[in-house]
Amino acid sequence: MRNSPRQKGESMYRLTAIYDHPSDPERFLTHYREVHAVLATKLPKLRNYEWGVTELPDGSKPAHFLVAVLDFDSKEDALAALQSSEGEAASADIANFTTPDAFQMSFSQVVKAA
Repeated sequence: MRNSPRQKGESMYRLTAIYDHPSDPERFLTHYREVHAVLATKLPKLRNYEWGVTELPDGSKPAHFLVAVLDFDSKEDALAALQSSEGEAASADIANFTTPDAFQMSFSQVVKAA
């Protein structure tokens, strides 16, 4: 995984995955940490991968359970990674810990402002 600093104005392409609260948070986290995250780190041309369980400062329940961000140098790199055998394995694994209606994925061009 390449993890180099970006210069101001340089852009990258980001996949953001947002997961709803599961019925069994510990089971979800164990699978995510030990299986899904490992699969995601194998995506070709992945520049950076970070994930975390969400929380709110006041301790109330946030809208979502977990958010993951995966960064690539370009849209083409991201799409190729998702279509690779590694991407297909990660996509197929989603059914092992959540349901299609319990997560969202979005893509964005990210530009470093400072």
